[in-house]
Amino acid sequence: MNTSEFRRRGKEMVDYVANYMEGIEGRQVYPDVEPGYLRPLIPDSAPQEPDTFEDIINDIEKIIMPGVTHWHSPYFFAYFPTASSYPAMLADMLCGAIGCIGFSWAASPACTELETVMMDWLGKMLELPEAFLTEKAGEGGGVIQGSASEATLVALLAARTKAIHRLQAASPELTQAAIMEKLVAYSSDQAHSSVERAGLIGGVKLKAIPSDGNFAMRASALQEALESDRAAGLIPFFVVATLGTTTCCSFDNLLEVGPICNKEDMWLHVDAAYAGSAFICPEFRHLLNGVEFADSFNFNPHKWLLVNFDCSAMWCRQLVPMLRLKKTCLVSVVVRRSR
Repeated sequence: MNTSEFRRRGKEMVDYVANYMEGIEGRQVYPDVEPGYLRPLIPDSAPQEPDTFEDIINDIEKIIMPGVTHWHSPYFFAYFPTASSYPAMLADMLCGAIGCIGFSWAASPACTELETVMMDWLGKMLELPEAFLTEKAGEGGGVIQGSASEATLVALLAARTKAIHRLQAASPELTQAAIMEKLVAYSSDQAHSSVERAGLIGGVKLKAIPSDGNFAMRASALQEALESDRAAGLIPFFVVATLGTTTCCSFDNLLEVGPICNKEDMWLHVDAAYAGSAFICPEFRHLLNGVEFADSFNFNPHKWLLVNFDCSAMWCRQLVPMLRLKKTCLVSVVVRRSR
């Protein structure tokens, strides 16, 4: 495809997308297909010669669309809302064209700096504590993750790294393995399954705190678990509080849980993936009260804020544990590659 054809096909694709969005309510929301429906409808290996653009568009309508769940349909009420908008689609197109990989400032300065500034903008809209903003030249800041699941895992690994450094500084004879087998993390029994996955990937114990009648984690239940685990020789180090659970949109009590985490020197991660966008509204901001006790906070603009997946905003009060985590991962990669 040359530039001339790209211009022509691009216009055609915009028309296709616009027609799809305008007519989406007329499509069947959930596909009436069985698992494995697609394989018999397409070749079993890649074609030797390219298909025409027209044939591909026809295949999309005849083969792909019958198996698509239309998340943006006005009749779709499952899971959670996904965000999309025409400006976001155009921005996605530009990002694809530029194609930079922003893994460092030098890799693309504008990419890094725009993300930093936009995260500060978003943090101010949420009225996050200044410690989470980069512009204040403090120790914190925000970064875009791919999903809330990633954010929880990153927070847990950073908390694990911080705990190991702290304990080894006090007792140099302790090995990382000896510490990790005693580390324990906590979340409400209403927390998303990604929290459990983070514990499994991080190699630490994760305990579910029973929620109250409003499906919220409360201080008394958390304190009871902490005391029991410390008596058993375990090391509590990480707590996930959820604001807007996926199951029923319940809220853990940050104003109760937060002070305990600070007192016990445990990392508090706030997962507001689903409901976090609402905190921009002044009438709902009170639901975020207690975030001042958090070490990290995350929500998903790609749910309510008209931004395409994947845009999961994460802030940390201190970025040093993140940098240590990055350094540890790099050293691990170098060691593995040298073997």
